[in-house]
Amino acid sequence: MDIFSIFTLLGGLAFFLFGMNVMSSGLEQLAGGKLEQLLRKMTSNRFKSLLLGVGITAVIQSSSAVTVMLVGLVNSGIMQLGQTVGVIMGSNIGTTVTAWLISLTGIEGDSFFNKLLKPSSFAPLLALLGIGLMMMAKSNKKKSIGSILLGFAVLMNGMELMSGAVEPLKDSPEFAKVFTLFSNPLLGVLVGAVFTAVIQSSSASVGILQSLTTTGAITFGNAIPIIMGQNIGTCITALISSVGVNRNAKRVSIVHVSFNLIGTAVWLALFYIVHMIVNFSFINQPINEAWIAIIHSIFNILTTLLLIPFTKLLEKLAYIVIREKGKKEEEISFLDERLLSTPSVAVSECGAKTLDMSHVAFVTLEESLALQSEYTDARCEAILSGEDELDKYEDKLGSFLIKISAKEISDEDSRQVSRMLHSIGDFERLGDHAVNLLKVAKEMHEKKIFFSAEATHEISVLQCAIREIMARTQEAYVRNDTKLAALVEPLEQVIDHLIADIKNRHIARLKNGYCTIELGFVLSDLLTNYERISDHCSNIAVAVIESAQGSFDTHEYLSEIKQSDADFASEYARCRKTYRL
Repeated sequence: MDIFSIFTLLGGLAFFLFGMNVMSSGLEQLAGGKLEQLLRKMTSNRFKSLLLGVGITAVIQSSSAVTVMLVGLVNSGIMQLGQTVGVIMGSNIGTTVTAWLISLTGIEGDSFFNKLLKPSSFAPLLALLGIGLMMMAKSNKKKSIGSILLGFAVLMNGMELMSGAVEPLKDSPEFAKVFTLFSNPLLGVLVGAVFTAVIQSSSASVGILQSLTTTGAITFGNAIPIIMGQNIGTCITALISSVGVNRNAKRVSIVHVSFNLIGTAVWLALFYIVHMIVNFSFINQPINEAWIAIIHSIFNILTTLLLIPFTKLLEKLAYIVIREKGKKEEEISFLDERLLSTPSVAVSECGAKTLDMSHVAFVTLEESLALQSEYTDARCEAILSGEDELDKYEDKLGSFLIKISAKEISDEDSRQVSRMLHSIGDFERLGDHAVNLLKVAKEMHEKKIFFSAEATHEISVLQCAIREIMARTQEAYVRNDTKLAALVEPLEQVIDHLIADIKNRHIARLKNGYCTIELGFVLSDLLTNYERISDHCSNIAVAVIESAQGSFDTHEYLSEIKQSDADFASEYARCRKTYRL
């Protein structure tokens, strides 16, 4: 084996890692927000969590990525530690899928069926189809499928390159002597752990081990400890990701490490104890790619069967290793940046936070409306607290969404990000207007001034319309309902006319001496804020509609529906009739 073989080996490793990255990225984009939805629905018990871990890791092809995602979710307060234990166990099983795919390279035989199953036969066709979809397809979904196919083809090509590069070593006695060192199982575990920790991928390190089997120098006795060590080494990514997070999130990585350490200790010890008794005849025989995949799967399945009854004990062990620091409650990250490593999950969690923000905005507004008829200090505090919370939501969500938008995400996720970016500013402004209404109510309360019975009736009609537009807007946003969102703009136009009518009636009363200039200023402030509230509701509704259409030309949309939309005219007439002064 010369220097050029080493270059080929390194190049093959680069192709392998790049292909895996492209394939997993495409799979994740294709899955979209479904990953996060599954996490929320299927972590109610250990067996559902286990199946979920298997499924998600099989999709994104990385147990490390799943664990990092779990660290981020726990650090954000979205998941509890107990919910992650089963997912971690399942992820160790799911990551063995890659080894099974790679084992296809070891298929031998000259029959058409055998040749068809070999990656060297079908990978070029997958690459051609994949690049065709990526270059010519218009939808992100088809492009994601193309990147999956291309990534798989590149991965397999890298595997073939590595296997070809190390093939000359089968005639090298020096190389065979190196692997005799691994007759010590503890050294094999250490080498597997360290090498996997360096490249931060058990799938890749298992793939390299599979490529080395072509030399014939690796035996079952060499491979078994190394495979177990590779499962320990993959924990390094989770340990690195736990730096700077709260204690509960750190415990996720401790569960991951504990699972693999305990599994390795138990099964390695049991294997060699039984070997001492019965003397396994296969232990010194050369191993191939398929057997490495089989052993990789068996180890993780057996470890899961061993430890799944003790998920609570694993959780307690994590608490023993990472102890509570007094009684002070730790601050939870709003949205952990580790979630950005899985953009579809980050988008979904931003969606959940934006819904929370919308709830705060409309509850705060309702408090400000109620304050007009019944002034209390408790309501004032609730409004100020809500407005402060909305400011924080806008700042943190806005920054996080900008970071997500720089990632490669699906069409659907992109639309959701746009909808949120166009809406969070309006939610925050609703809080500002709630505070403005508080100031109006406070002024009237302190000065002990009141509107006339006629003005009070007019304002109550307007408030009813404001409450309805708020309800329509909130429900349309929460349900992402474009039909309901289309009913917001007609009501907004009715509110504009109501406000104009109330202003004209006030001027008439002022001329006749039935109202004061001081009350006129108060009424003007009140009406201005009601008008702005309806405007922001309209903006939010338009964002819902236009995100579904993939276009954000608000002015053009509003002009079109006002001029030519029959449904708009019908709903406007109905609302005009409902809210008459």
